[in-house]
Amino acid sequence: MNYTFGKIVADYLTRIGEISVTNPSMRRFLLKNVERKLYNDLIKANPDNRPLKVQEDKYYMGKALIHSIGKAFDKGYISEKATKGLIRVFLGNVFFGGFYKRRRFIEKYGFKPPMFITISPTRACNLRCEGCYAGGGEEGNKLEFDIFDRIIEDAKTLWGTNFFVISGGEPLTYRSQGKTSIDLARKHADCFFLMYTNGTLINKRMANEFANLGNITPAISIEGFKEETDERRGKGVWEKTQAAMQNLRNEGVPFGISFTLTKYNADMVVSKEFLDFYFEKQGAIYGWIFHYMPIGRDYNLDLLPTPEQRVALIRKEWEIVKKRKIFFPDFWNSGTSSDGCICAARGGGYFYIDWNGDVMPCVFIHYSTHNINEVYKSGGNLDTIINSELFRSIRKWQSGYAYEQPPNKVGNLLRQCPVRDHYGELYEILKETGARPTSKYAEKVSEDKKYREGLVQYGEKIEKLTKDWWEKEYLNSKSV
Repeated sequence: MNYTFGKIVADYLTRIGEISVTNPSMRRFLLKNVERKLYNDLIKANPDNRPLKVQEDKYYMGKALIHSIGKAFDKGYISEKATKGLIRVFLGNVFFGGFYKRRRFIEKYGFKPPMFITISPTRACNLRCEGCYAGGGEEGNKLEFDIFDRIIEDAKTLWGTNFFVISGGEPLTYRSQGKTSIDLARKHADCFFLMYTNGTLINKRMANEFANLGNITPAISIEGFKEETDERRGKGVWEKTQAAMQNLRNEGVPFGISFTLTKYNADMVVSKEFLDFYFEKQGAIYGWIFHYMPIGRDYNLDLLPTPEQRVALIRKEWEIVKKRKIFFPDFWNSGTSSDGCICAARGGGYFYIDWNGDVMPCVFIHYSTHNINEVYKSGGNLDTIINSELFRSIRKWQSGYAYEQPPNKVGNLLRQCPVRDHYGELYEILKETGARPTSKYAEKVSEDKKYREGLVQYGEKIEKLTKDWWEKEYLNSKSV
């Protein structure tokens, strides 16, 4: 199918989608058909020849997202303007239109481009959260708007990428050359932006801005309920996040939550009380679970969920996805739904650019060999980044471990993170490629032998706890 025909199909589907939004019966019919196509493509066709149980996990995760969006429409949580953003921009550009652009890239270069970039345009933040991975809060560290804008334009032109994740610091504090992160989303109306935010700056005016734009979905960071959130983020923060959610609901802006998992709140995130409150009462459409990563300010291995906790959570989290149909991926425990680690510009994956312009394989790998400001000055572009030795070395590890392996030799995707589960291998890659620390925290970590030994032991314990499970239920499973 050529690109022109693909675009016609995309336009046709988006028009049907817009009609279906105001017609509940047609909307349910359309979503049911999307779900059926998902099943046929992932499980029946299985074009990449992945383990069938892995494909089943992908199907259930996709099904949960479809169900979550449908439920939000049924409850009236998505406005007409936001609907146009979801249908025309997310479905039309990111999914359908982007698919055919990426297809052209593959035909030209022989490999898949990344699907998105995470960008932290500023380190500034109005909070001082304990253990912040960014060590946020310091003023003066920001990506200038013209560079920020150029990154977006380059990704669209080179790879057909129309989806971007904006993080921080706090992205709503960003100011450069008289522009804000809202101005960037307005300029790139053909792109869809997922914005990680602490939510404290989403007042009625800001929620209205989001609604008018229609191409931003904020993911609000919480640690649990009032006690847990205020303990880490500061007194009164939880109440501000609840006000933000109310403002977004009133404007019909689709939003989600972001949860930092530690050994102290591991049980809460899968509790009925938590799920009912945020996904039913507050109207969150999706959620992301981030395990605490000991890399930022005051890093502390003791905050990690224990190996036993993490393994116990895997089954509980998949039960939530499958039975309650809540789209709530865990970036460590949901590795089967992404074929493992997606960093270092892996096909369909991503990479990270921070406020200084330092380019990193992952939000949680604070080591770099390139700076986007310098790359642009020397005449390079984003392709220069994804072809760097650091990125290629990590992709080689990903491919050898799982991503390009035959179905009976795919590595254990229940422990797929190079930082948390294979730190020894990552450490060697960083040394061999000459990657430099991008912060004083990363520099301290690189010299901390006890830290290195602790993470290596952590990964080994996860392997011991999941090896038989992976082999019996995924590699040797014949039924779906």
